[in-house]
Amino acid sequence: MAGIVDGDSGEWIRPVSARLHREVSDSERMYKDGTDPKVLDIVSVPLLRHKPNGFQSENWLLDPDFYWMKTGRVGWRELMSLEQCPSTLWINGFSTYLGNNDRIPTEEANTLSDSLNLIHVTDLTLQVHTPGASFGDTDRALSARFSYAEHDHILRVTDPRYELEYLSKREGFYKLGESFLTVSLGEPFQGHVYKLVAAIIERAKIETGSKR
Repeated sequence: MAGIVDGDSGEWIRPVSARLHREVSDSERMYKDGTDPKVLDIVSVPLLRHKPNGFQSENWLLDPDFYWMKTGRVGWRELMSLEQCPSTLWINGFSTYLGNNDRIPTEEANTLSDSLNLIHVTDLTLQVHTPGASFGDTDRALSARFSYAEHDHILRVTDPRYELEYLSKREGFYKLGESFLTVSLGEPFQGHVYKLVAAIIERAKIETGSKR
């Protein structure tokens, strides 16, 4: 989970732990009442110090001894003011078999200065599929299809809310339309860094008052 600092700086913060793989446990990121932060929550997060890790320059070490605190919510108008407009989603031209512009060689990723972007798209479609079916792998996956800066993208979705909802549906394509996406660069894996859709914010759900 990561977020943009409240204010005009546009700075991102990704809380991380002191563990080997920097993962944050459920108990370390909950509110005092035991509930979890939701996308669009404005949150006060206890941090110890800046702890960048290569291109993941946004990493900050979390203080696990204190609860997170919700201080408000963001609406669509506020989201529009937070929109980031990178000229491209980092480096394009490298794709997996079922993706498009969805990975970057690690040596090239190591030249980058950030790993998070909040972008606005108008043509978002989700795909439920079984990418390893031809190899006997029955695990299903959720991918996001959209255009950004005149480049088509097919990226894996890791937003747990959307995985929970859509992976229970039939395989196929689901058009969502206008949305904001948090796109993140994951940890290096077998020579590449993968672009991931870490959060989806649909305009239609905000305007209808969905609390998801």
